[in-house]
Amino acid sequence: MDADQQLLGRFTARLQGAGCVFALEEAELLLRGARSAAEAEVLLQRRLTGEPLEYVLGWAEFLGRRVKVVPGVFIPRRRTEFLAAAALESASGRNAPVILDLCCGSGALSTVFAAALSKAELHAADLAPDAVAAARSNLGDQAQVYQGDLFDALPRQLRGRIDVVAANAPYVPTEQLPFLPREARIHEPAGALDGGREGLELLRRITAEASEWLSRDGELLVECSSGQAPGLAEDFDAAGFRTATRTDTDTGTAVVSGTLKDRSA
Repeated sequence: MDADQQLLGRFTARLQGAGCVFALEEAELLLRGARSAAEAEVLLQRRLTGEPLEYVLGWAEFLGRRVKVVPGVFIPRRRTEFLAAAALESASGRNAPVILDLCCGSGALSTVFAAALSKAELHAADLAPDAVAAARSNLGDQAQVYQGDLFDALPRQLRGRIDVVAANAPYVPTEQLPFLPREARIHEPAGALDGGREGLELLRRITAEASEWLSRDGELLVECSSGQAPGLAEDFDAAGFRTATRTDTDTGTAVVSGTLKDRSA
């Protein structure tokens, strides 16, 4: 066995001892991500203390591409690929669509839109300064990224012009935060996870405020859990949306979407 295989074996065994389910895969990623054995050891120690793998590596995989992430910024989840696909479907049928990635975090959704839609006008917004910095780093000049509270972050000239709003807002109920996996609970910012009472406070605000920002046939799409979807769909209906719900049974994730009834004619 050569030295590289021996090192891989030792890293795998130590990760297994720490309870990592995918120890071999993680060991391979850590070793590939380091420029030396000494640097690999530093990365391994960070992982063994419970730091999320994505923070240790400096990136997360999202729809086959690497999105840069740093400590203090929400780590994009694979389940949000369901929202990305739904929003991309909505945008793809439009000529030069104006798209808003709301609560953008590191900008993972916008990286998908930028890669697939060369003529799209992309905008992204988040409340957290660290998230805005990460999104700007990931997106460069492909999107305008704003800092602020939901739609308040946007320039006024976007009112009535946005064709697709995709929102991955926090939707974990406050009372369930203590039961999240340790990595998320300790290392990720609480503000990127806490959706308030029932987990729907921010999603309801987005639903209520979106109409003045959408274009005539614009569509709002938001991610939530499958259990939250029926109640949120009622909020969409009350806000004047023609509503649809899609559910990813593999992850228990739902996308609630809608176009405004009085603009769909």
